[in-house]
Amino acid sequence: MALFIGIDSGTQSVKALVLDIDKGRIVARASAPHSLISGLPPRHMEQHPQQWTAALDRVILKATRSIDRSRVRGIGVSGQQHGFVPLDAGGDVIRPAKLWCDTSTVPESDWLNAKLGGRREVIRQTGLPFLPGYTAPKILWLKRHEPRNYRRLRHVLLPHDYLNWHLTGRYSMEYGDASGTALMDVRRRRWSAAAIGAIDTNLRDWLPDLCDSSVPAGVLRGALARRYRLPLDTVVSAGGGDNMMAAIGTGNARPGIVTLSLGTSGTIFAYSRKPVIDQKGEIAAFCDSTGGWLPLVCTMNVTLVTEQFRRLFGWTFAEFDKGVAVAPEGAGGMTLKPYFVGERTPDLPLATGSISGITLQSLTAPNLARAAIEGVTAGLRYGLDRLVKHGIRPREIRLTGGGARSPVWRQIIADSFGVPVVKISEDECAALGAALQAAWCVGGGSVARVAASVVSLDESTRCRPGRKR
Repeated sequence: MALFIGIDSGTQSVKALVLDIDKGRIVARASAPHSLISGLPPRHMEQHPQQWTAALDRVILKATRSIDRSRVRGIGVSGQQHGFVPLDAGGDVIRPAKLWCDTSTVPESDWLNAKLGGRREVIRQTGLPFLPGYTAPKILWLKRHEPRNYRRLRHVLLPHDYLNWHLTGRYSMEYGDASGTALMDVRRRRWSAAAIGAIDTNLRDWLPDLCDSSVPAGVLRGALARRYRLPLDTVVSAGGGDNMMAAIGTGNARPGIVTLSLGTSGTIFAYSRKPVIDQKGEIAAFCDSTGGWLPLVCTMNVTLVTEQFRRLFGWTFAEFDKGVAVAPEGAGGMTLKPYFVGERTPDLPLATGSISGITLQSLTAPNLARAAIEGVTAGLRYGLDRLVKHGIRPREIRLTGGGARSPVWRQIIADSFGVPVVKISEDECAALGAALQAAWCVGGGSVARVAASVVSLDESTRCRPGRKR
């Protein structure tokens, strides 16, 4: 009877769950918060990686308190993508990590795109352009703005890699999360000499060698194994970025399934057996963490927007849903552009939001709530259309994230997308995916088959399109 621990380290907290793979159920959970660094200039978003490791230690100890620890066979780690963790030669953190949502690197991403001949040429060479959220511009930012810190740089890790290093003492990086650095040729699954050279030819020596997602990152360090009271041979799997792990955790490891995450930001992604390259660069041509590819579209304004209106009106979640439900389709003619913190798709990092179509008759709280839901859904529908244009054929949309709990929103998505939608039973899909990947790493076989044996759908939430759009 084997147990596997899944970890998800996000922007706000670290979460853990323990999966009994033989019974296909979660037997323990834990979470611990961490925080953003306050007082930074606008568009700077940073965290201390030491907070992640401290939270990781707490959740493992808490989650394993009520289980038979001797049955634990592996740990898998999911982490927020694109963050830049700079380490010196001794493995010490040089400065706080710049996160995926840090858009202070717009000048650096523009410079890198120009350096390699423009966005289309960058896409031709690597598969995706340099965007402010990706890791590569953050490294150049450090070189330009903090040269003393840059001179100390000897290891570049992503957030989940840093947690793997904490657990194993080994530097590693797997294809899925690495593809979000913009330093990799995603078609050939190797580091791009052109992208790296645009920043610093020495950078290649500071990047870990790439490994297949089925290869373990290592074995739990003896000191930690004794502290956690886990077996000394506990395997730490390759892990991956949160979207890669959420794909596994939603059973999105075969064609036809599309995952839509309705969180602060929104992501919509699918499995592909071949690279999906978008010449406009709006689809992130990521590798996945199963051996395939994960074409993904991200919008930065989803529950970030709806929560602003809910709080503005002083409504509960149920009252917000009721307001959206009683408002007419089209929100009485009002349209909301939800670019509250700029936007990634389309690439408008400096854009702002707006509402049009306001009249004396339409300006009601329910209409504003409906306009917010319809506005962010339209942005996500744009992302689905890009995926469909590039060969993705969705038969089912699997929903996760806080917004997926809203019945009225689920129906709006089904109507807008023209595809059946259903909520995943397990809310912590990335942590579940990490546990499943650890089980695959230890047991072998097909990751899709391992996921299918555990992932379940909440059929009571299924919505079918009510009409064609």
